[in-house]
Amino acid sequence: LLCITLWMQEHHNGRAFSEHIIQTIRRVLGSTNFCDRHKRRPQDFTRERHFCFMRTAVFLLQKTVRSVQLHLHEFFDRLGEPLEPVTASAWSQARLKLRHGAFIELNQQAILEPVYAVGSAFDVQRWRGHRLIGIDSSLIHLPNTEAMGQEFGWVPCQNQAGQCGRYAQGRLSVLTDLLNRMALQTLLVGWETGERALAVEHLSALEPKDIALLDRGFASYELFARFIARQRYFVCRCAKSGFAEVNRLFEQNQAGQSVIVEIHPSNGTVGEIRAAGLPERIKVRLVTLRLSTGELEVLATNLLDEAAYETAAFGELYNYRWRIETYYGLLKSRLDLENFTGRSPEAVRQDVHATIFLSNLESVLTRPTQRQMTYASPPPQHACQVNRAVSFHALKSHIIELLLSQEPPQQVIQKLEGLFAGAPVTIRPNRKVARKKTSAWRSYWFQRHVRKSVF
Repeated sequence: LLCITLWMQEHHNGRAFSEHIIQTIRRVLGSTNFCDRHKRRPQDFTRERHFCFMRTAVFLLQKTVRSVQLHLHEFFDRLGEPLEPVTASAWSQARLKLRHGAFIELNQQAILEPVYAVGSAFDVQRWRGHRLIGIDSSLIHLPNTEAMGQEFGWVPCQNQAGQCGRYAQGRLSVLTDLLNRMALQTLLVGWETGERALAVEHLSALEPKDIALLDRGFASYELFARFIARQRYFVCRCAKSGFAEVNRLFEQNQAGQSVIVEIHPSNGTVGEIRAAGLPERIKVRLVTLRLSTGELEVLATNLLDEAAYETAAFGELYNYRWRIETYYGLLKSRLDLENFTGRSPEAVRQDVHATIFLSNLESVLTRPTQRQMTYASPPPQHACQVNRAVSFHALKSHIIELLLSQEPPQQVIQKLEGLFAGAPVTIRPNRKVARKKTSAWRSYWFQRHVRKSVF
């Protein structure tokens, strides 16, 4: 009975926190100062038009794969206004007045700050008191326009006859809280910018107790030294062709080892290390693990205290890194990020940051429902989680009522929670399905004709 009472109290607090988030978003979006900071010209959004500042932002959040004209008809019909001919051109002119920084500030002010505030009702999940932060990037295909190629860079296409065309491409790097699925910082740059350079930019957004989880492409002396100089923690997988100390562990091929070694930069990079003001000797801890495939994995970290962070714990710890891969899959597949609603660099940035904001909002609103599934009584045979296809569709379908209507947030959130609880996904631990090698043609067919996007 006590457990049920505590759970009911937590659920009530979670719903109250969701209401607080929605009220904050409404207040910020309706603020004249916020509008003034994120419109392009002083005269923008001053006249009575179909698209005011708030409606323009919400219309972007409700991004859809349907035609713009159909979306416009349904949007204003849901607002309850008399049906008038609002053209796609009117929408294009409205979005030109909005800066993408509105979604960055809205995400920071209305979601991230309340979520990570001291005593927050969101109940931030941590691993031994640490936030687990994923750092990785993903290439994204951009609209093939001249402006896009000049902004982000061209990728040449070649076949047996030589160069046969080109396409625009960018690199997206999202600093992600893996246990809470919250995007903390988003960088969209040219595709030729390296992942390590973006990781250095992300360093400023890390807090002292965060642990950054990095794939083997990030393993370098310079990046390790920058983490240590900034007093930030990292755990990074190492490749076989890396440091000499790492190579020796691969040769020994023994799991469960933990050694603290001193490493130094290669002769060719010493000058760069000195110029950057970084130390020329650093201590790292190397940990070896055996994967289920039988492969040996070597991790490098500056978590040197073996009593606090025993060797056996690193298998569970590093396994969380995979969540950033699934997060990019969510952005690019379920939310169809690369199906941009405009063909200019600013339109692309609007879509990217609006999608990131929507993802964070979904993480907040689904938390009470997820906790209800986790602590269900009687407990189900297998654990369940919220079906993201259902939750994102429900959120996009009701975002007008959520942010633009006079309906109390509590009523809309209660309706959404009922939808979130539908068709949950069953989690079957240790379930492995053999991968099948898919041809490029079958992959193209799936992406073109089978894959389903949200809304």
